[in-house]
Amino acid sequence: MPKTHVISYAALLSRVENIFKRVGVRPDSARAVARVIVDGERDNCKSHGIYRIEGCLRVLAAGKVEPDAEPEIRDLGKSVIEVDARGGFSNPAFYAAKDVLVTRARSHGIAALVIRDCLHFSALWHDVEALAEEGIASLSMCPSYSFVAPAGGKEPLLGTNPFAFGWPRQGEHPYVFDFATSVAARGEIELHRRAGKLIPEGWAVDRDGKPTTDPEAALDGAMLTFGGHKGSAISTMVELLSGAMLGEFMSKEALDFMGGTDLLPRHGALILALDPNTFAANSGRDPIAEGERLLSAIGAQGARLPSERRFTARRKAMRDGIVLSDAEMAQLDQFEATGLEAVGM
Repeated sequence: MPKTHVISYAALLSRVENIFKRVGVRPDSARAVARVIVDGERDNCKSHGIYRIEGCLRVLAAGKVEPDAEPEIRDLGKSVIEVDARGGFSNPAFYAAKDVLVTRARSHGIAALVIRDCLHFSALWHDVEALAEEGIASLSMCPSYSFVAPAGGKEPLLGTNPFAFGWPRQGEHPYVFDFATSVAARGEIELHRRAGKLIPEGWAVDRDGKPTTDPEAALDGAMLTFGGHKGSAISTMVELLSGAMLGEFMSKEALDFMGGTDLLPRHGALILALDPNTFAANSGRDPIAEGERLLSAIGAQGARLPSERRFTARRKAMRDGIVLSDAEMAQLDQFEATGLEAVGM
């Protein structure tokens, strides 16, 4: 039986934050990056938990992200706010502009945050959940790397192109969904490869366009979109809105810029924020109460709302601690002791 270790959220956050500060990431950025990683681990989102530390260190070692970049907000008082990550991580850029985005959404009803030139690695639920806690509904999206073939094709062209939505609730965790427009996240295939497990049918094709359950062949071939042509259309929408419309890299350009798939992608991101109270102001109805009726009715049928499993894992982790394997603890020790040397670059 593999040995496991239990560590508190605060202790793990401190360790991960110190790893990034040790390799030269500015303190505010180190805290923001560590937070999204540890939140992923806390919520049992293993593909976006401490597994991501190594990828972040690799891109730092390769000089493809600016460790001391300070986000620059460009706000002209309009509904669109820009924050230039200046080649740094996306998470500090989001938090630098979050309060402005919330204020603008409340005053205009709708606002958009454009994050430029960022290194993006984290799940999108973190951003929409933070906005929902402020009473703001939101959509978040970004390109990635061209790992995914469009419906009917076999060559990688689209990214995994995640898409997230958050809706505020009173006295409850917000309604949140976050999914890749591919059948699965790229990280899930990588975790299968590391574990020596086959991937499910329908996730990918090999480089000849033939269906495969071999994670190695999948990583060398192309992933598939969920729902066939429907997922392909949504993925294309994400490319257009968060790539072409922003004048930032689309997934193929991001891959060409980094020169391969070994490093995390650098591109832009788009977050749309909407104030439900502004939209419903002339209706005489409470939009949050109306939404709650729907969400409660879904639950009353025995259906599970998106993210419920994640929130259950969160409650357990915050009560009992986060469980890490022997190998995961050893890797944390190594990262703390040797920094960038641990990734051999």
